[in-house]
Amino acid sequence: MKRILMRRLLLSVPLLFVVSIVVFVLQSLIPGDAASQLAGLQATRQDVERLQRQLHLDEPVWAQYWHWLDGVFHGSLGNSLTNKEAVTTALATRLPVTLSLVIGATVLATVLGVVLGVASSKAGTVAGRLVDLLSIGGLAIPGFWLGLLLISLVSVRLGLLPATGYVKFTDSPGGWARSLLLPVTALALSGVTAIAKQTREAMLDVLRRPYIDNLRANGVPERRIVFKHALRSAAIPITTMSSILLVGALGGSVVIEQVFGLPGLGSLAVSATGTKDIPVIQGVAVYFTLLVVAANLVTDVAYVLIDSRVRAS
Repeated sequence: MKRILMRRLLLSVPLLFVVSIVVFVLQSLIPGDAASQLAGLQATRQDVERLQRQLHLDEPVWAQYWHWLDGVFHGSLGNSLTNKEAVTTALATRLPVTLSLVIGATVLATVLGVVLGVASSKAGTVAGRLVDLLSIGGLAIPGFWLGLLLISLVSVRLGLLPATGYVKFTDSPGGWARSLLLPVTALALSGVTAIAKQTREAMLDVLRRPYIDNLRANGVPERRIVFKHALRSAAIPITTMSSILLVGALGGSVVIEQVFGLPGLGSLAVSATGTKDIPVIQGVAVYFTLLVVAANLVTDVAYVLIDSRVRAS
């Protein structure tokens, strides 16, 4: 297992390097710069140019990237161009919001998807067709639209849950759960249906294998066959799908945080892009890449724990 983890960690270094270059080049293509916005509408051309020199924005893109990379090598992601706040501080305050949203949506989608998938695999063709139909519907419904629908129905009409805002877990665990229930649900819907379909197909494939017939012939209870043998054998593709959902949820969180007014990394990236705050944009990209690397590491560990053949290899 150590060899697998070390290999993943070593591969993450060039990945971080490539992602930081791509993001830096792409953000340089956006018209305008932070100096123009910081100088204000009444600023003269000379004021803007002086501010550009102070922020190194008048230098070539490769030189600006080198300044940022030099700071990273010295343990700093720089300061925000708009409010001078350290990027690591800004990201640290918002990271728990995004983690709560993404991990909550992934766990909810996995648990409900596995339950629905196992139930449909044992219920016959009608339930299977229903899962297929729900899968198509879940993938077709945009998360932001479902979020707006939930706000209109649950928050505005029924007044059961807050429409926007985030409560820290340390301030109120109950308030934290209430503030996340609707955005987590909106982000998890497509994942529930995808996991359900993947689980059903994997379970049906395992339940048709000869060793399952042998277990039934030896009188092993059906519940034990399903949950101990079949579900364990089907766990690898389910784990893979959950990992893909988690990575996809990082992108979806950008929109969901905007809809529900959550102060996470996604909303920070949107505001930083609007002001061309390069250090903040780079910091969010680095954090998102690290989260993807962490998700892959967790997936590899899960593979090793689930399948002994992976440990042997």
